[in-house]
Amino acid sequence: MRLTDLVAAGAIIPLLRSQDRDGAVVEMIDALAGVGAVPPKHREEFIARVLEREKRGSTGFGRGVAVPHVKHKSVKTMSVAIGLSQAGIDFAALDKQPVYTIFLLVSPEDQPEDHLRAMEVIFKNLSKDTFRRFLRQAASADDVRSLLEESDGLQIGP
Repeated sequence: MRLTDLVAAGAIIPLLRSQDRDGAVVEMIDALAGVGAVPPKHREEFIARVLEREKRGSTGFGRGVAVPHVKHKSVKTMSVAIGLSQAGIDFAALDKQPVYTIFLLVSPEDQPEDHLRAMEVIFKNLSKDTFRRFLRQAASADDVRSLLEESDGLQIGP
């Protein structure tokens, strides 16, 4: 499983407009709905479920990164939206620092193993200092896509 396979074309937001967690989640769900990864009729439910998950425990794991995620029966294929914030967003991260990079994962409800594999691929990349730094410097969706392709090229295995 590769990042480029997970990140929905058209769902990279190089400059999030939102200054807060809830607004960023809405922007990212809207991006996924815009590319057909989230059925528009379920938009409000997706937003509510992601925010409910955040209230139970932040998906901001530190180092300026958050990985909110949701499983839903209407999702046919796993998809990721990427949002970048220049100013940083309070995500109640574990290290109490602002979040600059958000990977929002939506997965089919009936594919828990694939959901875990996707989370592993995301965390494996986001745990690399260089990857995070280059993501923060990306100025466009094309820059982000190039970084994902480069990262996938460095990985060994399927």
